Amino acid sequence: MLIDTHTHIDSDEFKDSFEEILKKANEYGVEKVVIPGVNPSGFKRIIKLCEQYDNVYGAVGVHPEDVNTFDENAQNLIKEYLKHKKILAIGEIGLDYYWDKSQVEKQKEIFEKQVLIAIEAKKPVLVHDREAHQDTFEILKKTKAKETGVVMHCFSGSPEFAMECIKEGFYIALGGVVTFKNAKKAKEVAKIVPLDRLLLETDAPYMTPVPYRGKTNEPAYVKFVAQEIANLRNISFEEIAKATTQNAKNLLKIPD
Repeated sequence: MLIDTHTHIDSDEFKDSFEEILKKANEYGVEKVVIPGVNPSGFKRIIKLCEQYDNVYGAVGVHPEDVNTFDENAQNLIKEYLKHKKILAIGEIGLDYYWDKSQVEKQKEIFEKQVLIAIEAKKPVLVHDREAHQDTFEILKKTKAKETGVVMHCFSGSPEFAMECIKEGFYIALGGVVTFKNAKKAKEVAKIVPLDRLLLETDAPYMTPVPYRGKTNEPAYVKFVAQEIANLRNISFEEIAKATTQNAKNLLKIPD
């Protein structure tokens, strides 16, 4: 069994094929998925999908690209939805300096506020960190986020940074990038992360792994991420599947 710990299949492009997407995932051995929020306008849909499908779980949070949607109402919504039994974490939250550096201070402020909400609610955080490694790490350390659990989603840092995160007690989540031929850093990270700190994800519809690179990603394809990591580590697919599934269950408290 595999768990896709980060997939945006609540987006409109999956609206008319959601059940088929879940069915295909199940056929590929992916039995549970976690859908993170990115802004308050999408929270209700995530809740609805969680309530409609047994194998769907969610998270709520404001993405760094959507920081302008974070206000008192958004904060209250996050706190309220975190009480839902199938909302497992706060996410996707963090820092993104790739697209827009004009709101760096606001991103940091909103990120920290959401981490503190997570700590209060005793829920893990799903962290988006793009070209903001040091600031992201400092905020997570400052807030003592490790006490509630940290997932470094779609990890894009160096092997050295990965080990810094591991020492702090964070989990490293890897997706389709690890299958790309030229993704040397991601492959090195996949080789060295302790099995008890590794998670799998797709980030669908983005980051589609080989052999479907260039097409729309979906939860079923997390199988290819697991297989590539197994190949890189020279261990069995089953070992990767067992370890990452247990990690997801332990951290996110996903029931059997």
